[in-house]
Amino acid sequence: MKKRIVILLIIASFAIGVAAHNISFAEKQEQLQKQKTDDLYKELELFSDAVSIIRADYVEDKKSKDLIYGALKGMLASLDPYSQFMDPDMYSEMKVETEGEFGGIGIEITIKDDLLTIISPIDDTPAYKAGLKAGDKIVKIEGDTTKDLTLIDAVKKLRGKPGTDVNIIVLRESEKKLLEFKITRAIIKIASIKKAEMIEPGIGYIRLSEFQENTPKDLAEALKKLEATGLKGLVLDLRNNPGGLLDVAVDVGGKFLEEGKVVVSTKGRIESQNLEFKSRNNNNHLKYPMVVMINGGSASASEIVAGALQDYKRAILLGTKSFGKGSVQTVVPMLDGSAIRLTTSKYYTPKGRSIHGLGIVPDIIVEYEERPVKDKELDKEAALLEKLIEDKEKTEQEKADEKNKKELDNQILRAVDVLKGIVIYSER
Repeated sequence: MKKRIVILLIIASFAIGVAAHNISFAEKQEQLQKQKTDDLYKELELFSDAVSIIRADYVEDKKSKDLIYGALKGMLASLDPYSQFMDPDMYSEMKVETEGEFGGIGIEITIKDDLLTIISPIDDTPAYKAGLKAGDKIVKIEGDTTKDLTLIDAVKKLRGKPGTDVNIIVLRESEKKLLEFKITRAIIKIASIKKAEMIEPGIGYIRLSEFQENTPKDLAEALKKLEATGLKGLVLDLRNNPGGLLDVAVDVGGKFLEEGKVVVSTKGRIESQNLEFKSRNNNNHLKYPMVVMINGGSASASEIVAGALQDYKRAILLGTKSFGKGSVQTVVPMLDGSAIRLTTSKYYTPKGRSIHGLGIVPDIIVEYEERPVKDKELDKEAALLEKLIEDKEKTEQEKADEKNKKELDNQILRAVDVLKGIVIYSER
């Protein structure tokens, strides 16, 4: 009996101890939270004092709104290159851009290593035609240095009325020299699919330039046409594709995966930012091998698709390492028409690989080779000679196929060779 009483007393003491510990822990958490709140109020008081001093003693009269906007811009810019404060005008510009048509030169830019860097020139735009390349560092715009220039301010300088010129100087590290460009602005219309065709019998090619709202529908139509003509292998070209909408990337990647597969996940500081995005397309395209092409201009949504197809061994990746833009930005509109663009999480491939700052490394590294510039007169003579000796028995289709092959660059040709090998092996 006494032994039982002793045991009960020990249990009761232990329970009281646990309860006391829980109360102590809760009190500590409350104290820490109170301390954080007190620290925040102290810092806000410091900010308020600074604003008051500026308004009272600065050489020029400044509006409170201008001071607050300036402080918000500096605060967001101090976080990372992608977080930004947008005043109402800037926010309106951003919304115009997402509609797919705007005035400018046609490049995607970021801040990398503290330098204004071109992620990718957009296909068939003034920047692309002028010869700007992914990785070029913009050091001057209209004679003004880009040092300490924010992304938003850089965009404002580069944009303008169609038909006007903008002068920029870029550092191209591969050539170790500064290059000057005079580019005429134009209305930038972005078509998500630039090309969808059979480049050889059984080998299809799709050039996807950006991930927009209409991309899944356009891609489905392109695949349907190619598959109807006997598609045995597909080259999906994501080179110089700067990205776009997350849900579109999930949809595009999901077209080539079984339903319910994780295409990408996001991880942030709070639980609600930890998400998985799975393939949800019932009409999957799984019957043929694929080569996905990437390079240093492939970023964000392009890297999501490439990383997922690589992780599941659904496609062979060919080209050069991608850009490494793997962070998620959330745009939060404010009451006065301004907005905050805030990095809230990072992208991870299905196998948990981080994309941000690292990029996606292809399975087969193939550097792009510039075609040698030939003398125009010699080109004419060669073309004439080729026409004279051309076999007259060749069909129009054979002639078209030969012409098309000459227009393909070395990376596409290598991708075609890889697919041919896979197709031949699988048929055997």
